[in-house]
Amino acid sequence: MNGSTTHMLAPTSSPNAMPTKPDAPQGVVIYHMAPHVAWTGQPPDRPYVTGSLAVEGFIHCTAEPDRLAWVANRFYREMAGEFIILAIDVARVRAEIRWELADGHHFPHIYGPIDREAISAIYPFPRQEDGIFFLPPQLVTVT
Repeated sequence: MNGSTTHMLAPTSSPNAMPTKPDAPQGVVIYHMAPHVAWTGQPPDRPYVTGSLAVEGFIHCTAEPDRLAWVANRFYREMAGEFIILAIDVARVRAEIRWELADGHHFPHIYGPIDREAISAIYPFPRQEDGIFFLPPQLVTVT
């Protein structure tokens, strides 16, 4: 998806969905976790895609780092290998983003590939010896 940085908005199909506005504020960051091999296995000059985009029609993300660790431990704790966290600048994503309600949280789902220029940082997603994920220090929120 090359072209302007204007967000493409399409009608949302879910009553719990809130599309990203075309004037998304600069600096809003969402996060996507991925196996390291999935990231390195794709051409670096192409937008990043995931299996969920082909199967479900969107890429899973969250705006809450603590929720990222919860999801990782619930669904991926037993999966071997290294994982990474992509920090994604919402204002630089060209694909539609819908904020959809699940488990009492609004999750940003990206309905298209993630443009490489929208990725503002890549963090390792550390694990304990028993497979439990924990957030890297850069993403730990102080309450």
